[in-house]
Amino acid sequence: MKPSGRQPTAAGRFEDNIDSRNEREALLQTENKQVIDRRNFLGTSMAVGATGAFSLMASNATAATVEPADALKGPYLDLTTPRGNMLALARITSNLELGEQRYGWYSGYVTGVRPGEKVRDLVGFEGFGVSRLLPREDGSFAKVLREVGIYFDLETGEPLEEWVNPYSGETVRPVHVANDPFNTVIREFVPPPPNYGGLNPEKREPKPLQLPWKLRAGKLEMERHIHLYYKNALQPDKWPRESAGEMVQVSEFFAHFFDPADIQNPELTVVPFHGTWNRITPWLPWMLMGQAEGHCTYFCSMGTTNHPSEVLHPSILAYVEENYPKYFEAPTEWEEPSLSSIERYSLEQQPAPVKN
Repeated sequence: MKPSGRQPTAAGRFEDNIDSRNEREALLQTENKQVIDRRNFLGTSMAVGATGAFSLMASNATAATVEPADALKGPYLDLTTPRGNMLALARITSNLELGEQRYGWYSGYVTGVRPGEKVRDLVGFEGFGVSRLLPREDGSFAKVLREVGIYFDLETGEPLEEWVNPYSGETVRPVHVANDPFNTVIREFVPPPPNYGGLNPEKREPKPLQLPWKLRAGKLEMERHIHLYYKNALQPDKWPRESAGEMVQVSEFFAHFFDPADIQNPELTVVPFHGTWNRITPWLPWMLMGQAEGHCTYFCSMGTTNHPSEVLHPSILAYVEENYPKYFEAPTEWEEPSLSSIERYSLEQQPAPVKN
């Protein structure tokens, strides 16, 4: 991975989060175990069955030897096959060295969209997820993950404890994102949509996994869209001020940009990338907008990092350390259910009093 000690946020802030070169080097030594032990890894994959064995190919491919035109076919992964796509997705979203952690960060802002008026920038949003892969008997991977995201003031960069809603003039209490767990299975087939504890019963026919890779200007791109429409855990009769309605309409958009040689480098168990994450979602429950017309959109940059201290604003990092310390460590086993922040809100919060 390619560490970065400076990260812009939505408010245009740049901070050095590691005070000295020695501290940086110590952090990299403890957090950035990149090079896979091929023999041990191959042995692990064989232990879960013949279908779990990995063809690592006798190749010494490096960033200097892989041409962009070769990125889709090899020499390490064939990205035109379901298995090649499964292994690539495992290295992009987690760490192919089984049991080792991988951090991903995001930083940006949340806007409000209402008919008949311009879009408003409302709050900043910054956080990270941490995951690891667990082997499954069929050769696929269980990805276990927890994630935390903090809403912050766009002027000061400080985490929000209260916020004046510009639409209503009411002072409300932000509820930060803390999802534990949010697990999925990475396999040679397109994964089913999230179930959200049974609220989303949508089913899909199994289809071989083929990610939409594109080679453009010497770079490798991959973009994914997720569109969901399912029963709201916050029903209007119980949550009249928090609920946007009986159903939830959510879309997420992920865009990844890679060095093609990194995808084809067998020494990298985590593939570094930068990209964007966007989300269209109903009004956030804690904004107390009820069924008012409009919605929120998230616009965030995202990428890989050796540790959140490299990329988070110091005030966000300190806030997570104080309030969500377990979120620096990935889960070690599969748990159910996996819920989004909307479902967790219904379990952890209480309905706000109805205004007269």
